[in-house]
Amino acid sequence: MFSSVGAKIRVVVALLLTALMALTLSSCSSDSSSSGAAPQDLCAPPGVGAATAAPTNLDASAGAGAEDRYTTPDVTPLNQIDTSKLNLITPGVLTVGTLSDAPPSICVNAENQFTGYDNELLKAVAAKLGLRVDFVGTEFAGLLAQVSGRRFDVGSSSITTTDERRNTVGFTNGYDFGYFSLVVPNGGPIKGFDDLNASTRIGVVQGTVQDDYVVNTLKLDPVKFPDYATAYANLKSGQIDAWVAPSQQAEGAIAPGDPTSIAQNTFSVNNFVGWAVAKENQPLIDALNSGLDATIEDGTWAELYSDWVPRELPEGWKPGSKAAPKPNLPDFAALAAENIETDAETPVNEPKSTLAQLKDTFFDWDLYARAFPDLLKTGLPNTLILALASGIVGTVLGMLLAMAGISRTRWLRWPARVYTDVFRGLPAVVIILIVGLGAGPVVRGLTGNNPYWLGAAALSLLASAYIGEIFRSGIQSVEPGQLEAARALGFSYRKSMTLVVIPQGVRRVLPALMNQFISLIKDSSLIYFLGLLVTQRELFAVGRDLNAQTGNLSPLVAAGLFYLAMTIPLTHLVNYIDHRLRTGRADTSGTLDPVEQSIVVERG
Repeated sequence: MFSSVGAKIRVVVALLLTALMALTLSSCSSDSSSSGAAPQDLCAPPGVGAATAAPTNLDASAGAGAEDRYTTPDVTPLNQIDTSKLNLITPGVLTVGTLSDAPPSICVNAENQFTGYDNELLKAVAAKLGLRVDFVGTEFAGLLAQVSGRRFDVGSSSITTTDERRNTVGFTNGYDFGYFSLVVPNGGPIKGFDDLNASTRIGVVQGTVQDDYVVNTLKLDPVKFPDYATAYANLKSGQIDAWVAPSQQAEGAIAPGDPTSIAQNTFSVNNFVGWAVAKENQPLIDALNSGLDATIEDGTWAELYSDWVPRELPEGWKPGSKAAPKPNLPDFAALAAENIETDAETPVNEPKSTLAQLKDTFFDWDLYARAFPDLLKTGLPNTLILALASGIVGTVLGMLLAMAGISRTRWLRWPARVYTDVFRGLPAVVIILIVGLGAGPVVRGLTGNNPYWLGAAALSLLASAYIGEIFRSGIQSVEPGQLEAARALGFSYRKSMTLVVIPQGVRRVLPALMNQFISLIKDSSLIYFLGLLVTQRELFAVGRDLNAQTGNLSPLVAAGLFYLAMTIPLTHLVNYIDHRLRTGRADTSGTLDPVEQSIVVERG
């Protein structure tokens, strides 16, 4: 029996290792042996060859031509900015919270560097001020709160300014503008925003200005997704009827042969794109505004804009303060017209079948090979560190909770019950945000403003509530006669519990403990909400960054294979250990080794 269980474990591990080794070999040889086209890198500057004209199908209700109420009349001269009074978290360093999933504005490139138009322009502005920039990845849902709470000096995430967001943070002058694009299936009944109604499944990315527009302007209830790639994948697969997205992301996501197109756009001059700063840190806002005007004046803004997001400026809008010069840009309308003529001469790809779409979306083997090295070098170690650290601490705390929960003293039982109810009742991401953002400013001196270990602490607190209940149920399942027998032999209550009852209870709950540890491995992906460096990303974050670069979900499936490689062997291993503890070793008393057999023969 034991040999068959052990063989099963070895077979599973061998199969998973074989699959991962195959991916490694393909990644090493892909450059020389791949005959197909390289996956499109959405996190690379497309250049002026991708120029687009201002859309002609604008929604009349979008508010174009409204008065700009927020752009400053002028800025403080650059030589009058005192960088020692900018209230930076680290003197001389601009700590920037950014995203990785919205190319070409914000993303992580193939060299694992935060880049994109927004971040490259911010680097240029910081250089004007003599500051170094440190980028930290986070989620948009928590970005503005982290800027307001001084976790970051600046939020750089192609953030469209709104009156509601200005209640939380301050904003610089605009360095970009944003159309909202309505992306729909080709040949469908939806031709514009007026065709949307309560029965339409409208996809948006949660927390974005497009989410706000659909809810508060269109008065509709959208389907909310965590990132743009997932939203677009759902549109292509028919799970949603329309997608409202930033124009850059919409244009970059639609590939030749896709069964979708942009039906209509909206624009408001009053909702430009700016960098977010804590409201009370006006000196930093003024400094960034000065640096922005300086990049416009010397042509840096125009160069980066033409390289990354080459499109015609809308009427009535220009970047920087109202005193900034109008940037000298190429004739994007003429370049766009040439692109249209070139596209007309290019053979149109036939629409892909549903099976082909699914294959390209989830099973692009080139992307599997491309994702594997970073998953192995960066994602896997961080996932293991977070899971092991939180698992060990959570197990210790859980045992203490279990002992308190069965204590005869109500002053131990009640706090343990309240703790367990609270931490089991709250979603994991809420606990992580409360611990990371709440305790972060308090222990900043210990953590260096790095929330990596705060995330591990949050996972530990979450795990301890579940593990405590697992231990408690296991201990209470032990027959009362075991405790009574131990007491009858002269053991004290404490020794009876420690030496007799608890070991039996722990043995009974080993499978449940392993299930909890597997959940910890997967919950480690939620740490990204607190903001991590590129080198601190776990498996899911690494896969998602490559997903954002390519617009393909294959890297996320590749990350899933790593989770399987960890969890399946663990499951079979704990089952083997549990079986061994329950049945003991096989009876070999009736079998003599050769030496004993020879002695028996001689005596006979």
